[in-house]
Amino acid sequence: MDAVVKNTRERGPDIGRGPDIERPSREEAEAAVRTLLAWAGDDPDREGLLDTPRRVVDAYTEFFSGYGECPLEALSRTFEEVGGYDDMVMLRDIDINSHCEHHVVPFIGRAHVAYFPTERVVGLSKLARVVEIFARRLQTQETMTAQIVTTIDRVLRPKGAAVMIEAVHQCMSLRGIQKRDVSTVTTQFVGVFKTDPVLQARFMELIRQSRV
Repeated sequence: MDAVVKNTRERGPDIGRGPDIERPSREEAEAAVRTLLAWAGDDPDREGLLDTPRRVVDAYTEFFSGYGECPLEALSRTFEEVGGYDDMVMLRDIDINSHCEHHVVPFIGRAHVAYFPTERVVGLSKLARVVEIFARRLQTQETMTAQIVTTIDRVLRPKGAAVMIEAVHQCMSLRGIQKRDVSTVTTQFVGVFKTDPVLQARFMELIRQSRV
């Protein structure tokens, strides 16, 4: 089992900033939106769509702001004084709004994050910030779950970490099979959360308690 944890820490998913690429200009991005509007069958020069390319590019700037931030840096400030605390730290029901990398449509849900500190803790808002950074990128839910737990594990070096994400994917509810309100659930555990079924069960039970 130690080999599994070590492997996760050394070769985990990409958890840094977004890829180093040359971005198109804003003018090129707005021209691309006009092309898509025309391809969809509408006239990009009609009054109601004249300002749509600008608005779409503005929205993309917000939707995908996570590419310009580093999740590792979000957890860089830690505190060594834990006052003898020796149990899990957990954040429940962190809202997530992300976009499927396959269809660029939203998936919306909640993340639950926990870690078992060793000698250092981090500000609670920083854990939520890590979730937000990864959500503000084109994603799959499975990848995002692994990214969050790997970031916590690599920076804080806790005894263990756990992440669960529940989300509704509009690429499934608005197109294709068109099944509404079907939740996708993903989990990832490292360290003691992976090896100790009792601790893992406590994590899951605390999530269920939030439903009451």
